[in-house]
Amino acid sequence: MSVSTQSRGKNFEQPLAVPTEPVWRFKVEQYHQMIRWGILGEDDPVELLEGWLIPKMPKNPPHRASTKLTRNALEAIIPNGWYVDAQEPITLDNSEPEPDIVIVKGDTRDYLDRHPGASDLALVVEIADSTLERDRTLKKRIYARAGISVYWIVNLIDKQLEVYTQPIDIYTTPTYQQFQDYKLSEQVSVFIDDSPIGSLTVQEVQQKHEFSALNLVKHYSCSYNEISQ
Repeated sequence: MSVSTQSRGKNFEQPLAVPTEPVWRFKVEQYHQMIRWGILGEDDPVELLEGWLIPKMPKNPPHRASTKLTRNALEAIIPNGWYVDAQEPITLDNSEPEPDIVIVKGDTRDYLDRHPGASDLALVVEIADSTLERDRTLKKRIYARAGISVYWIVNLIDKQLEVYTQPIDIYTTPTYQQFQDYKLSEQVSVFIDDSPIGSLTVQEVQQKHEFSALNLVKHYSCSYNEISQ
């Protein structure tokens, strides 16, 4: 396990480049209106990130398997009063991402008229192969800005689990003050409201068979530099 007070990813202090074509940035309520009016459908592969409509990456078999393994491992240890959800929207200030896994306060019936918000979440998890750079930069920035206390990246490329804690917003560049990475055989503690509820090994949330992560990234990646830089 390695520990660092320097969080991963690039520092995005520079402003977004001015686009050459007209574009729109949307508020969360405008995004919801587009869904209600049928402009966007539930199956459209986009999510709202910092006001932009960003294409979601396709799910390859290792990503799907790791999502299921992570959900199963967390469901085995969470206490009453919480539940695990997968690939469903959460509503933040200027974003509505769809994390691969979340631990949510309460019961599904508590969210019949809204999506969970940052204060409802104990943990947000992204499963990363082709999305690793985005998850370490754009997604990390969004979750830190929202004050989500614990953010995990299940890193399928390097076969490790990255844990980000202590969100902070300094000089308009939200990030996490603490970072730790855990290798396959190492135990990772799971916390809810700063209290440990159990632990799991990284091996439990990674697929067991070998595969070429580099080839998967080349196959499934798409450019998003205009958005995240």
